[in-house]
Amino acid sequence: MSDFLYRTKGDKVIWTIVIFLSVVSLLAVYSATGSLAYRERGGHTEYYLLKQLMVLVLGLLIIYFAHRVNYTIYSRVAQIGFLISIPLLVYTLAFGSHINEASRWIRLPIINLTFQTSDVAKLAIFMYVSRQLSKKQHVINDLKKGFLPIIIPVGVICVLIMPANMSTALLLGASCMILCFIGRVPVKFLVSMVVLSLATILLIIMLAQIFGFKMRTETWGKRIEHFFNKDDAETPYQVQQANIAIAGGGLLGKGPGNSTQRNFLPHAYSDYIFATIIEEYGIFGAFLILTAYMILLLRCIRIYRKCPYAFGAFLAVGLSVTLVIQALTNMAVNVGVFPVTGVTLPMVSMGGSSVIFTSLAIGIILSVARNVEEMEGKQAEKERIAKAMAAGEYYGDEEEEEEEEE
Repeated sequence: MSDFLYRTKGDKVIWTIVIFLSVVSLLAVYSATGSLAYRERGGHTEYYLLKQLMVLVLGLLIIYFAHRVNYTIYSRVAQIGFLISIPLLVYTLAFGSHINEASRWIRLPIINLTFQTSDVAKLAIFMYVSRQLSKKQHVINDLKKGFLPIIIPVGVICVLIMPANMSTALLLGASCMILCFIGRVPVKFLVSMVVLSLATILLIIMLAQIFGFKMRTETWGKRIEHFFNKDDAETPYQVQQANIAIAGGGLLGKGPGNSTQRNFLPHAYSDYIFATIIEEYGIFGAFLILTAYMILLLRCIRIYRKCPYAFGAFLAVGLSVTLVIQALTNMAVNVGVFPVTGVTLPMVSMGGSSVIFTSLAIGIILSVARNVEEMEGKQAEKERIAKAMAAGEYYGDEEEEEEEEE
């Protein structure tokens, strides 16, 4: 165990945040799924708790092993991941499992498990964009040589995700734009791409309605209409129940396991888990979770500033930006600031593939942090030896070993 802890490197603050969010996840999922497990599992109220515990333990193991890998290897994997993502997304659109009127999952044979292919695509495209940004810094101001080779793959992935999951496609596109901005892409290119993206979305929606493509355009329209229409009679059921849960939470909440709206709130364990947390832990608990994500972003910005290599810097900040944007979006939906979406709260909502790929992303961030930490240690050792030599106090490795033996 001591050897395991000794080999655990990287940013200790990020590790602490991961453990904190995992504990919050167990408490919130257990509370939100108690009644569901009792009904569906014959009284075994701990079923989903144990399932989430196993997923989180697997996630922690993935973080550990991913952070032990040199992050430069992920640069080599990026292109392969991007190329694999395209047929996976196409297969999902054509043959994916339909859940809540959306084809977002594919079912693995034999083991009979489902996972969201968009999770694979998100991780792959961020590694790919980070790789491309690091390699094209010398031509980043050139539209054809610098910007287009970076943004076209992003557009392809977003278009393939959009028919089944518009919110994920928009968040992915926005996160990639932010990463490109950090990577010194000219603002005029980014603005032009935003305008072109909006025009493309409108065109795809029009074509879908004309030719009858399988897209959730009606659902998107209703969600946006209900968001801007403040008539209580038109407010979606899940929004009403989330508002009741938040109003009942107050400053300190009702206490762990004392939520009442968990029995009425749809997806209280995933999409609306933040509303459940506010009801049980109040505004104070919600503030702690928001602070945890903000600290995660700040620590990753610190890694970005300290990493001497472009790929590692872009990788750390890019992955953190997408995790924090997803978290903020989930919170905004829960409190009624954004229209209803199917975005989960990273490392907190109950899930399988989402927790696994979020863990992999955090492991990659910690891999960059570990390498930065090791380089700082070597630099500090060189400076110590240089000062000792200047003061005449350094006698070489052999004499140091003799002194240690004595």
